[in-house]
Amino acid sequence: MTSRMTTWPAAAALWALAYGLLALYWSAGGAGFPFGAADPDPGIDKGMSILGGAHQASAAPVIAVCAMAATVLAGLLAVRTWPGRAGAALEAIAWAVALVLGIVLPDYRPLVAVGHLPVLLAGKPFGWPEDVTIASQVPWPVVNQFICILGGILFAVAALAHRRTRTGACAACGHSGRDHDPARWGAVAVWIAAGVPVLYATTRWAWALGVPFGFSAAELRQMDQELPGIWWVGAAMGSMGLIGSVLTVGLIRPWGEAFPRWIPVLRGRRVPVALAVVPAMAVAMLVTSAGLMFARALYVNPSMGNWAAMGPSLLWPVWGAALAVAAVAYRLRRQTPCARCGDSQSGRGTAPHLPLSSGARAASHNPASAHPGHARHRP
Repeated sequence: MTSRMTTWPAAAALWALAYGLLALYWSAGGAGFPFGAADPDPGIDKGMSILGGAHQASAAPVIAVCAMAATVLAGLLAVRTWPGRAGAALEAIAWAVALVLGIVLPDYRPLVAVGHLPVLLAGKPFGWPEDVTIASQVPWPVVNQFICILGGILFAVAALAHRRTRTGACAACGHSGRDHDPARWGAVAVWIAAGVPVLYATTRWAWALGVPFGFSAAELRQMDQELPGIWWVGAAMGSMGLIGSVLTVGLIRPWGEAFPRWIPVLRGRRVPVALAVVPAMAVAMLVTSAGLMFARALYVNPSMGNWAAMGPSLLWPVWGAALAVAAVAYRLRRQTPCARCGDSQSGRGTAPHLPLSSGARAASHNPASAHPGHARHRP
């Protein structure tokens, strides 16, 4: 295996080993166990966390064993390339570990922290919202969830790196020489991923404007008195979702491949693939885990919320799955051999380029065509 292919499995192994040692510390009665009754959030006993009922004395040793097993798994991926079914099985297990760590284990608080921090930073000079601090959004249990998400990402990339080597794809970019045509299913995924946040934003802006959507007018006023600014914070988060919807549509439009003309310096330049794919995948993970939490909490306590508050959130796993598929389709559509695999395939120092979509090709030659108002080409 190349150094690039061993780096990610080795990083996943180090993460799992470190978390396993931390779990051993908790097994010995150490402080900082972040699950169950040790988590001060009042929603823990209402189904918010999948480990809400965990007790340190019994759960910490199990976590330690699982982490050590994950260390062995990542180590196996790092030491060699396992061919055939053995390699595919190891990759499948690594993907399962990634899903548990990155999506199943976290609840909605990482998403809340990511969504609230920009609002809090913008309002901090004005003392708004009152009695809400940045530190309150990232207590240790939430920091632990971010650590678990990092572990999930490492195991996912480790599985992907091993698969590239096993299947003979380029270690650097993943190019395998096979043609992909993700235009149709990618477009469907984009419109689903763009539509769900609109439903969420509609409810939040309705409440901010005093429209009794799912709540009575008296309930809206009472909650605003108890938590001043709560509806406008929700509207701000809804607006961020709408911005995300617009950016999601860019995954199938020419201005998602070449910067529009109204962006200084960058106008007409190619949009780096990672600039679109990485944020999309991060949001997909966060909203999926949050949506699964709401579904789990509603299953445990069906009377915990009304339809307007909970309904849009129950669609978040659909949003996350569609956004991840849309991001993968975007990457496949724009995938070109890099300099490394271009050398091996063509014998030249520069990589051959796959054809761009018609809209992006026009945008690269004419920056004005990258403007949304001129986007009439199919991707």
